[in-house]
Amino acid sequence: MDLKEIMNQGVQAIKDADNLERLEEVRISFLSKKGHLSLAMRQMKDLSNEEKPAFGKAVNETKEAIESVLKDRFQELKDIALNESMKKNAIDITLPGTSLKPGLQNPLILMVREMEAFFQEMGYKVVEGDELELDLYNFEKANIPKDHPAREMQDTFFIDEHNLLRTHTTAIQTRTLEEYAPQIPIKVVCPGKVYRRDDDDATHSHQFMQLEGLVVGHNITLADLKGTLSLFAKRMFGEDRVIRFRPSYFQFTEPSVEIDVTCHICNGKGCNVCKQTGWIEILGGGMVHPKVLQDAGYDDETLTGFAFGVGIERIAMLKYGIEDIRMFYTNDMRFIDQFKRFD
Repeated sequence: MDLKEIMNQGVQAIKDADNLERLEEVRISFLSKKGHLSLAMRQMKDLSNEEKPAFGKAVNETKEAIESVLKDRFQELKDIALNESMKKNAIDITLPGTSLKPGLQNPLILMVREMEAFFQEMGYKVVEGDELELDLYNFEKANIPKDHPAREMQDTFFIDEHNLLRTHTTAIQTRTLEEYAPQIPIKVVCPGKVYRRDDDDATHSHQFMQLEGLVVGHNITLADLKGTLSLFAKRMFGEDRVIRFRPSYFQFTEPSVEIDVTCHICNGKGCNVCKQTGWIEILGGGMVHPKVLQDAGYDDETLTGFAFGVGIERIAMLKYGIEDIRMFYTNDMRFIDQFKRFD
């Protein structure tokens, strides 16, 4: 096949190519190392030295001509393919738009954020910790030694002899005390999940959430604790709420108290929610036990502090009238949709 014939056939094949895949096949057929032009170049060895320059020039001109036509056809086919794709995937801008439903947060998350915001306004720092905790910080540094009967009450999920799923966020407080010692003041709240072996029912769960608070400094008294929790109760349940202290016992605090708030449903008159007492128990607290401070590295005997712990599910259930704790963990959107974001 001579160069003129290669030229004519190449140009015609390019014009006949109706898609980019076919055009690529034509390019390979004529311009590749095994294509028609490469085969024609083999004739060079049979030519005289005087004929070779003219033949080489003719081959290059043929190649350039084919490449030029190929380039133009490639752009034509590319534009055609683009137009076809746009037609196929065309969007009718006259159609109504699709409404995207904004996501909502679990009421427990809303509750945590509302509590954190309240305490941050009062100058508290939010501190979090690991759910997998050492026995040392979960029990011993919280004044619960290995032979203490409270450990039997905890029914703890132990991973091994030294590691466990924390049973209370007090573990965050004991770590915080050790980290800060001997600095003061300390003013933190510690939210998080905790775990205890329990049978799940409407009011119990093996996994639940707590928020604990800790304040340490000079001249801290039970009056400071009462004032703080009184404001907390008003923020959660309304400005008319009143709290009361009842004596109790916790290893982490001494003296220890249970804190009740006047029922937000009947305003203290007595109803089914408060079991006709007019009061609802919301949390526990007290003055930080001196041994806890000493074990953390505080030698100043003039230091005092208070601590408290609240069950977040309990507050949410009381505030929103939720009767079954399991509703928080089932991811039922009919339940979640009832709650707005906390801003």
